[in-house]
Amino acid sequence: MSAADARRLFAELIEKDEATLDLATASLLIAKEEYPDLSIDAYVKRLDWMAEQVESSWTVADSPLHFIRALNRYLFDEEGFTGNTWEYYDPRNSFLNDVLDRKTGIPITLSVVYMEVGRRLGLPLVGVGLPAHFVVKYQAPDEEILIDPFHRGAILSEEHCRRLVEELRGGTIRFRRGFLEPVTKRQILTRMLNNLKNIYIKAGEYQKALSVVERILLLNPGSLQETRDRGLLYARVKRYAKALSDLQAYLNAFPKAPDAPSIRQQILSIRQAIALLN
Repeated sequence: MSAADARRLFAELIEKDEATLDLATASLLIAKEEYPDLSIDAYVKRLDWMAEQVESSWTVADSPLHFIRALNRYLFDEEGFTGNTWEYYDPRNSFLNDVLDRKTGIPITLSVVYMEVGRRLGLPLVGVGLPAHFVVKYQAPDEEILIDPFHRGAILSEEHCRRLVEELRGGTIRFRRGFLEPVTKRQILTRMLNNLKNIYIKAGEYQKALSVVERILLLNPGSLQETRDRGLLYARVKRYAKALSDLQAYLNAFPKAPDAPSIRQQILSIRQAIALLN
C-alpha cells in the first residue's frame, strides 16, 4: 500500500461516526505512511489476542476495579508495557505499531492500547485529554474511574489530576473539572498527530511535518492554525505558491491575529524568494 493509499483510507475512515470509527485502525494508518510495509491486520489481530489473554484469566466479579486490575496486571506486569521517560520525544512513541512492538510509548499511545484492549473486553473506557497528559476513564452510568496507563494503570482521583496538571504545566494553567470530560476519537487522533508534528518540526524534518499537518486538516478542515502552519511548512520546503495561498487565507480570516505582523513578513520574504527564481 502506498502512502497515498494510506492517506485515502485514513480520510475515508475518519468520516465515520464516533461509534463506528475504529481507533486502532486509524492509528495504524497514521503509522502506515512512515512504515509502508506495515500490516494493519496483523496489529489489529495482536490487540484481539491480547484481549483474549486477559479474558482467559478473568473470574466472575461485580467490581470494575477487579477488571481494571486484571487488565493492569496483564499489560504492565506480564507484558511489560511502560511509559517511555528516557526518550519521550522519539517519534516511535507516537506510532501504534512501534508501541506494541517495543512495549513503550507516551501517555496517549499507551492509552490507546489500554482502551483498545479494554474495548474488546467490553469495558466502557474513554480517553481524557488533560493538558500535557492523557489518561483513560472507566465511564459507567453509576461509576467513573480515572486510570493512568503511562504510570502502570495507576488509579487517579480528581485531586491527583489537579496536581498533575499544575506540575506538568508549571502552574500556568488553572485546573477545571471540564478537563476530565471524555474526548472523541477524532480528538485523540488529532492529538497524536500534533505530537508528531511538533517532534518533526523540532528535528527540522519539515516534509514529514507537512505530511502530518495535512492529516490534521483532514480531521479539522476549518482550523486556521493548521492552515497557517501548513503555509509555513510549504515555505520551508520551497512550495511557495501553496505557502502564499495558505498564509494569505489565514490573514484574510484573522487579520488581527497576534502573529499577523510576522506572517505578513513571512509573505514578503516568500515573494522576494519567488522574485529571485524568475
